[in-house]
Amino acid sequence: MTGLTHLIRALTGFVFILSGLIKLNDPVGFSFKLEEYFGAGVLNLPSLSPFALELALFLVVLEVLLGVFLWLGSFKKFTLYSLLAMIVFFTFLTFYSAYFNKVTDCGCFGDAIKLTPWESFTKDIVLLVFVLWLWFNSAHIQPLFTGRMRVLLMALSTVFCGVYAYYVLNHLPVFDFRPYHIGSNIESSMRIPEDAAQEIYEYSWEFELEGRKERIITDGSFPEHPGSFTGIVETTLIQEGYEPPIHDFTMMRDGVDYTADLLIAQKALLITAYDLDQADQEGLRRVVEAAERMQKQGYEVYGMTASSNEAIDVFYARFGQGFNWHLADQTTVKTIIRSNPGVLYLERATIIDKKHFKDL
Repeated sequence: MTGLTHLIRALTGFVFILSGLIKLNDPVGFSFKLEEYFGAGVLNLPSLSPFALELALFLVVLEVLLGVFLWLGSFKKFTLYSLLAMIVFFTFLTFYSAYFNKVTDCGCFGDAIKLTPWESFTKDIVLLVFVLWLWFNSAHIQPLFTGRMRVLLMALSTVFCGVYAYYVLNHLPVFDFRPYHIGSNIESSMRIPEDAAQEIYEYSWEFELEGRKERIITDGSFPEHPGSFTGIVETTLIQEGYEPPIHDFTMMRDGVDYTADLLIAQKALLITAYDLDQADQEGLRRVVEAAERMQKQGYEVYGMTASSNEAIDVFYARFGQGFNWHLADQTTVKTIIRSNPGVLYLERATIIDKKHFKDL
């Protein structure tokens, strides 16, 4: 029993630390995920959305520290209570997302490890069983090291989380697991291979014959049946098709798609701001200055935003129209770079560098 408890303790601590560190690498991305959960279509808690980043930081740091505490055997009751409360809460969230198909990616491991809603729920069920085992066998959880050593390791873990969070918030994630990482080619990441898997649907047709209703299943073709078709047909996705890493990258201005212009440019500067109203004003000034510098070096400059036309006009009135803003999907703009505003340097669709506005 003691050996099994130690194994479960090590595995549970590892999962919490790994999950926390991955999200700590990109707390802004995790805050976007929390905003999805707080939305009207999910938990309907819009009042919490303004505090999504603060809650994200608190949760990821707590997740890491609880894993460390569990490994060290420190604050045993507090650690087990907190782990149980956290895993019960996240098990509820992942079940809700999976059953009602509300949030298709829980963000449990950020962009590093993608899990389907039901995979996330299964993972949380396993963790819940592990935490309950540790709860009922807590007598076997003994502290590691001396008291001073445990205090030192806990202090170092806390300081590391604080310093790391400060760095990634004021710069960019150290490890970029998104498809827009440095070195990736946007155009090639949008292509679908000729032999890619196609979506397969199942069609269920309803017919009525002599007062009875019958269903015929086909792959899409209208079936032959002696009865009369009721007009009801249901489609079910049997196999998902291939989805390229980048599948929603478009830039529109005045009804014209400028995506190809950006991708064929020899040298291009892409300035992003998912929301100009919320963008850092000093950051906007810096990207405008960067645009002027890079235009003199032969760069074509494009802006990408999900802001309203009114917000774009306000920007032009304040900073001039040294470059044009193009409209894009907000999720896409948020995914490209975790900075509002941010800058990408491209050469023939290949991302050669990314900059937080503070690093310009």
